[in-house]
Order: sequence, then C-alpha cells, then structure tokens
Amino acid sequence: MRILGIDYGDSRVGIAVTDALGITAQGLETISHNGNDKILLKRLDEILEEYSVDTIVVGMPFNMDGTKTVRAEVTEKFIHKLKCKYNKMKIETIDERLTTVAAHKTMNFLDVNKTKKRGIVDTISAVYILEMYMNKNK
Repeated sequence: MRILGIDYGDSRVGIAVTDALGITAQGLETISHNGNDKILLKRLDEILEEYSVDTIVVGMPFNMDGTKTVRAEVTEKFIHKLKCKYNKMKIETIDERLTTVAAHKTMNFLDVNKTKKRGIVDTISAVYILEMYMNKNK
C-alpha cells in the first residue's frame, strides 16, 4: 500500500505518492481546482484507486513560531472533507513550514524556467511533505 502526500492550496494542489515499496516519494501532478473541492476530490478518487493508497498525508501550514495560519483553518476544513469521504483510510497531517521555500530553491538550482515553476512548485512541495512524513515514521 502507498502513501499520498498533499500540498493543499486555494487554487492548486500538489500531489506526491510513494513507490510500491514505500521507499521513495515521487511527484505526480498539480491539480488546479480554483477553490472547488469537488473537482479536487473527483481527481483524488481516481488517484487513490490507481495507486492503492492507504494513507493520506496533508501538509499543515504553520507560522514560523508554530502558531496556526489562516490557511491552516482552511486546510483543516479540507481534511474534514477527506475524513468524511475516505473514512476507512488513515489521514494525517505534518508541519509543512518551508516546503514551498525548499521547492523554489530546488527549482532555482535546476534552473527551471520561470513560467514552468508555477505549475510544478506545489507538486515538489508535496514530495517534501511526503518525505518528511516518511522520515518521521522510519
């Protein structure tokens, strides 16, 4: 069984998944949903079925001092939807502080074209979220 990592945003959501052995995390895609969680949940249905996922990890946005951000409240509402829809699945959160910063650093290091960055930053962030979760649970 695999683990799915999610970087949840207002209009785009980055998705990453572990390999079949649970050793590595790969970026899958960025889902554009423009605030419509129904679009997102429909695509998640397809991904969860295709990859036989048993655990979902959602990045939780905190301020640098550890307090909750406004985004955290929105993310918690999304997590509630996930728990209602996928009630047999393990759904967890992990602190996602600085994952987007790390994703931008990675893209800058790789000299990714500025126009491509917007489309992949969330996917790379989801990979970092998933890797942090995997490392925490080793």
